[in-house]
Amino acid sequence: MGSINMVVLMGNLTRDPELRRTPSGVAVADIGMAVSEKYKAKDGTEAQNTCFVDIVAWEKQAEACSKYLAKGSAVIVEGKLQLDQWQTAAGEKRYKLKVRATRVQFVGSPRRGAEKDEEGVNQDEPAEVEVGSPF
Repeated sequence: MGSINMVVLMGNLTRDPELRRTPSGVAVADIGMAVSEKYKAKDGTEAQNTCFVDIVAWEKQAEACSKYLAKGSAVIVEGKLQLDQWQTAAGEKRYKLKVRATRVQFVGSPRRGAEKDEEGVNQDEPAEVEVGSPF
């Protein structure tokens, strides 16, 4: 039987995207995102559960996220689960699950300071940027 690895999340950034480059010059952005769910608790009060997710975007997607997004920006992320594994200096195994973005759709206003035309519309901001995976 086959398998599917697909994630769709909508939420807000918990920090500004952190852009870096691999030794070969490929852009990589690390993004923190909060996804909240409101519900009624057993006692009838309204409650909220927030899940914090680490996102990694590559290439043009990473550059666009770094340029146009900031802490608090609303986004829709489509991607795949990725498990990072490493070993500490003490020999302990560590694991971290994150989402490798295949598409990030910007929802709402652009980052402060982005160029706008006479009507106040950001002409060079993409509504979304879709790029293939570097893998």
